This record gives sequence, C-alpha cells and structure tokens, in this order.
Amino acid sequence: MARTRSATYDAQRQFILETAAQAFAELGFPSASVNDIARRCGVSKGLLYHYYTSKEQLLFDVTQQYTGRLVQLVADVERRVPAAARRLPELIRAFLDEYQTSQARHMVLLHDLRFLAEGERRIVVDNQRRVIHAFAAAIRAAHRLPGDLPIVKPVTMMLFGMMNWTFTWLKPGKGVSYAEFAEMVAEVFAAGTAALARRLAAETRPPRQKRPRRSSAVASADS
Repeated sequence: MARTRSATYDAQRQFILETAAQAFAELGFPSASVNDIARRCGVSKGLLYHYYTSKEQLLFDVTQQYTGRLVQLVADVERRVPAAARRLPELIRAFLDEYQTSQARHMVLLHDLRFLAEGERRIVVDNQRRVIHAFAAAIRAAHRLPGDLPIVKPVTMMLFGMMNWTFTWLKPGKGVSYAEFAEMVAEVFAAGTAALARRLAAETRPPRQKRPRRSSAVASADS
C-alpha cells in the first residue's frame, strides 16, 4: 500500500529546498553535505531522504525552480505590458525585486550549475535562454534595433552584468534600495544603449553624395 503524504509534505519539502540553497550558497555545492542540510533543517538524515533522495536532486530543484520563476516573471511582465517597446523597464524592476529575496538561489545558479548532470543542466540552461531572449527582444523593441545587429547580444549581457551581481554589494537598508537601483539601471541602460545605437547608425549610414558643380561655361550658356 502506498504511503500517504502528510498535509505538510509540500511545505516541508520547500523548506528543505530553501535551506539547501542557503547551504550551497555559503559552503559551495561540493562542500555542503546532506548532513549539513539535515542539521540546518533540524531533521535527521533519514527523514531528509524521505523528501529528497540526493544532494544532486536538491541542486536541480533549486536551479530549475528558480529559473522557472524567472521565466514566469517574464510572462507576467509581457502580459501586463503588451507593448514590447515599453517592456524593458518593467522587466528590470521585476527581476531586481526578485533578486532582493533570492540571493542564495541566485548564487547557486551562478556558481554550481556545472555540477548538474547534462540532461538536468540543459533544462535549466533552456530556462536561462528564454529569459535572455525575452530581454533581447525588449531591448530591440525599445530602441528599434534590427534583430541581426551585432550589438544586441553584448548589450543584453551587459544589462545582466549590471543586475546579476547585486548580491555581492547591494544590502537592503544600507544606501540605495533595490527599487531605487532598478530605476538607476533602467535610466542608465536606456541612455547608453540609445547613444550607442545612434553612433552605429551614423557609422553605417552611406555617405551623402555631393552634387557635381556646374562649370562656368555651362553657367554662362544658361545666362
């Protein structure tokens, strides 16, 4: 007869997952043991195995759930802001708001993804690519950039570079807030990308051809 799950099973499993993310972020995936996670959760190692069968399963669920959440944020913004040209600032605000409470999961994604099995890593990377493509599309729409313009990918990754490492220095209650920083990123990125797009457009615009000057003989004949 199959064992019946308790009413608190899902909540306890999520608690273990969040605790594991914190352990991985602080200790690194190779160094964090199942015993470490069980001790932090206040449960026995045997009971933890009732919820998760391995440390690798925990790592996959942390990264897959987190990137799935980011994909959902994109979908929420796209539904809330139908006009693609106006979507980028809202994406920036939504992601930095999420980063404020997801520091451990974000650190695990950045540092420990390589420890996943190939098939599981591909699932997580596919989620990441969906997010990157959504931001690239919003950047193209906001600045009316051709899809094949070489700067689209570099400026997209530049934007993630501005946002992805906030956990190393941006501390709530000390200096600028995440909401304030989101506005700074949106403004600086928009201005910089617009200036770059104008410069590239000027460099690729064909030179104006000078009209040939009429010779004095032709001018005299006309007069």
